[in-house]
Amino acid sequence: MNLYHSFHTVFEPELLEELEQKASYSTIPAGTKLISMGQMIRQVPIVLSGSIKISRLDDEGKELLLYYLNPMESCAMTFTCCMEQFPSDIEAVTEEETHILFLPLQVMDQWMMKYPSWKTFVMRTIRERFHELMKTVDQIAFQQLDERLVHYLKEKAKITGSPLLNLSHEHIATEMATTRVVISRLLKKLENQKKLLLYRNQIRLLGDM
Repeated sequence: MNLYHSFHTVFEPELLEELEQKASYSTIPAGTKLISMGQMIRQVPIVLSGSIKISRLDDEGKELLLYYLNPMESCAMTFTCCMEQFPSDIEAVTEEETHILFLPLQVMDQWMMKYPSWKTFVMRTIRERFHELMKTVDQIAFQQLDERLVHYLKEKAKITGSPLLNLSHEHIATEMATTRVVISRLLKKLENQKKLLLYRNQIRLLGDM
């Protein structure tokens, strides 16, 4: 696999050579659980195409969406769990067919000392994911549920590149840690405001969204 096209502006040539030698590449179907909470992580994923949903589950199995990993992004949680050998605090599931580069645990510390570009990539990843977490906290603490729902739908459209979303009300409720009845009511309100159209297990966002 030639990684030069994807990473030549990110990593130095020597690191690209090591990536070719030591990384593995996989195509993962949509809806595949890559990481479970409590699992020991042995490799770090970098998304080449597609997307991965990162979330947490409470003791009752309720899900809280934290953020998404998009192309050329990795997960700060897996960095810390790998390097400190802690069990995972998050769950990772592919949103669509996703092409992933997997990096073995053994190279993490070595590359931090050896390659400035890798250290920059790791620190930027941690900073960006921390920013995403702060946005999630702000939404929960300061925004009404209808505002959070609009943000959620916009993010889904941004990730898929389409205003037509294949989502059930139950699925949205699960990811937003609320009930289907509440989500259905809020979606109907948005439809009445001409911000979206509701179909069976589909939602089309309109220009006023």
